Order: sequence, then C-alpha cells, then structure tokens
Amino acid sequence: MEAHAEPLLERDVDPDPLRQFRRWFGEAREAVRMPEAAAVATATRDGSPSARMVLVKRFDERGFVFHTNYGSRKSDELEANPRAALLYYWDPLGRQVRIEGPVERIARAETAEYFRTRPRGAQIGAHASRQSRPIGSREELEAREAEVARVFADGEVPVPESWGGYRLVPETYEFWQHRDDRLHDRLRYRRDAGGWTIERLQP
Repeated sequence: MEAHAEPLLERDVDPDPLRQFRRWFGEAREAVRMPEAAAVATATRDGSPSARMVLVKRFDERGFVFHTNYGSRKSDELEANPRAALLYYWDPLGRQVRIEGPVERIARAETAEYFRTRPRGAQIGAHASRQSRPIGSREELEAREAEVARVFADGEVPVPESWGGYRLVPETYEFWQHRDDRLHDRLRYRRDAGGWTIERLQP
C-alpha cells in the first residue's frame, strides 16, 4: 500500500497533537525537500485575508515559530488581529496539517539566538529589505544590500530592530490524510479544559 493511501484512524494517532505532528514531520523529512515550509494565513482587523509561505523550523510545547520583518504586511495584520492559521502540505505523503490559534511576539533573546543560525547573506538581507514595501528597482535593492554588507564587513551582523519572530499557540490541529476513494481522513484536535479532544471531520 502506498503511503498516501494509508488510513488515519483514531486508534492509531497519539492523544497529544504535538507528538502526532512530530511523528508526521519526521516522516515528511524523509520524503519532502522542505518539510518546514508552511502557508501562514492572517487577516486584517475587518477580516480581509492574506496568505504566504514561511519557514516554520521551530516548534515545541509553547507553539510554532516563524520570523518576519515587523513592518511587513503579515506583521501589520498580526498586530491588528493576533490570530493565524498554518498549513503544511506534504504531497508525496498525501498529507496536510492545519494549525490555528492566537499569535504572540517571541522574546528578543529568542529572536537573536535564531538570527545567529541564519546564513550571513540572509542576515544582511534582513537589514536591506523593508519587507512588503514598494521599491523602485531590483538595482536599488541590490545597492542597499551591498551597503549593508559594507557596513558589517568586519564583524557580526546584529539583529535588525525591525525583525523578529511570532509564535502561534495552537488551539486546534487538523491532520488530513489522502484516501484514493476521496473519502479522506480528517482528525481534528481541539483544546479543552482537560487537554485535547479528537473528533473526525467529514471530507
């Protein structure tokens, strides 16, 4: 039986959604080039939605962390309406995971720790780009990048004041498994006072 045709049954999943996610994420690492890529959906205060791909490399019991310029569109929307949804899609496995909940800024020290792990080019780019804002040309952006590289040529690149992370704190997870008959398996975990409730959703 192919992986994407395997059933997802209540008796087989972990009662803790984070442990279940880690199990699937580990399997996705063996099958997908960038399993940490996820779509993050935000909305303005009045409900106008937008979505984009981000890298979500860190997750633990506190939530799922992604980073951005605090002047970006997603940041503007998160500050006005601090809730978001993540969607992982792992096509070779026929799997999706949806995670929804409130969002909060992470501590500055946590941002700095992660920033130091990024390639130097990405660190320089974080200074050069005013994310989501218009610019006259590619040449202007590259000139700005070159100037930042010159300024920090002899030392460590500091974390820009305008750059940092957000943590999505899950209230719900949904694990979706493809089935060849199109009666796909959908198991949703909902947080309640006693922990997590698992329920099956119709496809």
